[in-house]
Amino acid sequence: MSQNSRNIDLYGAGILIGLSGLLGLNQVLVKLVNVGMAPIFQVGMRSACAFLPILIWSLLRNKRLSVSDGSLPMGLLNGLFFSLEFCLLFTAVEYTSVARVSLFFYTMPFWVALGAHFLIPDESLNRLQLAAMGLAGFGVYLVFSDAASQPNPDAWIGDCLSIAAAVCWAAIALLTRTTRLSACTPEMNLLYQLGFSAVILLAVSTISGETVRDMDLTIAALFAFQVVFIACFAFLTWFWALSVFPITTMTSFGLLTPIFGVFFGWLVLDETITYLLLLALVLIAGGLVLVNYRRAP
Repeated sequence: MSQNSRNIDLYGAGILIGLSGLLGLNQVLVKLVNVGMAPIFQVGMRSACAFLPILIWSLLRNKRLSVSDGSLPMGLLNGLFFSLEFCLLFTAVEYTSVARVSLFFYTMPFWVALGAHFLIPDESLNRLQLAAMGLAGFGVYLVFSDAASQPNPDAWIGDCLSIAAAVCWAAIALLTRTTRLSACTPEMNLLYQLGFSAVILLAVSTISGETVRDMDLTIAALFAFQVVFIACFAFLTWFWALSVFPITTMTSFGLLTPIFGVFFGWLVLDETITYLLLLALVLIAGGLVLVNYRRAP
């Protein structure tokens, strides 16, 4: 069976739903761990702690790992975008709600589609996809205008940081597709990102003096869960799923992640979920479906 050709079954659907749930829970974990660790320090420590397990796993699985194939410059650039992405994301939850962060952060596919329109000749946006961008843009506007779901007057700062993080995430995807990184294994690309961010961000947080805040065993346990199940298990499972299931299937299940983010924000943090927020979620999800729509040949 060729890659990306396996039909989705109950087992595969369960894996993808669980994976979406883990990724949706991530922003809640970040917000809770921010109590004990400064955002930049938390990103650096998570990358540092995840690097070695992923390296060992890749070596045991005989994955091709090389920095001499010409991918190093773009790998370091991807590491820079990865560092910026998670610094922005982890800082965003300090200002606004997890639900709002989830909606803004998972606009990433639209930024990928927009970038691909200019960078990849065969992926110009058609009228349907442009309409999808407009639909999602209106959903984003609704979130911005929904004062009832804003946890404080500075929520707009976190909202903007979340969108900037989504743009950085899109830049990683576009670099991976349009440069020498396209010949790298996913594991090598992830190691570039984790290694660079660990070194740079730990150095920056140490120099700035923003490292540990009010750390306790509960926060340490939540951070360990984040490293093992998000940075290691979820990322590697996502790469495996990309190699097994069709990309359209992956896109469809990706819609569940912001839904889980909104749900966990309400369940764990008692965040306010308004009708406007739910309507925006529907519009953004609908736009994501349409922007990834491809007519059957």
